[in-house]
Amino acid sequence: MLFQPRLKSQNTTNMTLKERDKKHLWHPLTQHKVHPEALPIVKAKGALLYDEDGKEYIDGIASWYTAMYGHCNDYIISKVRVQMQQLDQIVFAGFTHEPAIKLSEELIKILPDNQEKIFFSDNGSTANEVGIKMALQYHFNNGEKRNTIIAFEDGFHGDTFGAMSASGLSVYNGPFEDFFIDVKRIPTPNSKNIEEVLKQLYSIIENNKVAAFIYEPLVQGANAMHMFEAQFLDQILKTCKENGIITIADEVMTGFGKTGRNFASDYVETKPDIISMSKALTAGFVPMAVTSCTQKIYEAFLDDSVGKAFFHAHTYSANPIACSAALAAIELLQNEETQQSIQRIISAHQDFNNTIKNHSKVKTTRQIGIIYALDLNIELDRYGKKRYEIFNHFINEGVFLRPLGNTIYIQAPYVITEKQLTKIYNVILDVLDTL
Repeated sequence: MLFQPRLKSQNTTNMTLKERDKKHLWHPLTQHKVHPEALPIVKAKGALLYDEDGKEYIDGIASWYTAMYGHCNDYIISKVRVQMQQLDQIVFAGFTHEPAIKLSEELIKILPDNQEKIFFSDNGSTANEVGIKMALQYHFNNGEKRNTIIAFEDGFHGDTFGAMSASGLSVYNGPFEDFFIDVKRIPTPNSKNIEEVLKQLYSIIENNKVAAFIYEPLVQGANAMHMFEAQFLDQILKTCKENGIITIADEVMTGFGKTGRNFASDYVETKPDIISMSKALTAGFVPMAVTSCTQKIYEAFLDDSVGKAFFHAHTYSANPIACSAALAAIELLQNEETQQSIQRIISAHQDFNNTIKNHSKVKTTRQIGIIYALDLNIELDRYGKKRYEIFNHFINEGVFLRPLGNTIYIQAPYVITEKQLTKIYNVILDVLDTL
């Protein structure tokens, strides 16, 4: 008698999406005992999201900084549709294809001038994982055993183990810290602490075999959009360069126009050896990531010995469909309309800041490019009850923002309208006035 598997009941005819969701799904960054329900979104267009009841929400954070050219962008759809009919997926080990080649050419044009090689993976965490492994193996291939990474305090680089090791937010990584690679942390620099930060950096270099310094340039996203100045970061980067330490710029969040320039590294005189990027790379259409590096890094892996090759791979590396989406996104980034929109949003944020910076419930404000953040003059747990009350107020008013503790931030799509931006500002004002 053939084995007959027991079939679980799948009668979902009369169930809502919320009810069906709770049967099998486990959501990220969610304590399901306290927050068992997720909001079902059935459609998105431009800067708007729509739930199953037809209610619309302004996407004030571009769905984690990905859909910067608007959801379901018609131009990107047209490019992806053509590619899907030509070549969907092919192994990138031993094969190549036009979309990947073309994307490498277009990326090199907009990346800092010292970048020459492009390595594909599939998300921001893996882009940083690749960068860390490149740096460690670079020294290994050159006959040096360097095993220490330097990173900023409270940085965030992803949830895979190398990237997680470099991250400093224990709210995400606490249970795993005993398993991390060796990472030494320094504070982010400013005018008051730069001498002390450099002193700490020199001490770490003197007492450890440092392979790399990984950092989020100018903005630490998960650290409540903490911002710091390019001139002080530059001093750290120069010190690393002088000591043969590979510098890795995590541009996963900041890349592709968000800081007002193509990359945050464009503000810094000393360019990184390695750059990781994802999120807006494919405009939120499909997952993909890139780690770029200098020719010097690449050449350390060229050898008659196979063992010196970079043996890191992802099944969907350089997926042709993802490459076509990224190519279309880069075209949109560089057109005049997008650049004007970026400047429009920057100016609107500045005007809003002038309105609220002296509000009694506002502790501090900050902005770079289209990234705007304010700290409430009250203490809130990152995922505490009061934070959820504020989040739910935004949702009830038709605005999607995700406060990070007492920090409210905006990172809206470039296509957002003036009317939509004004509504975001007004809803924030309403929260300030009713706290």
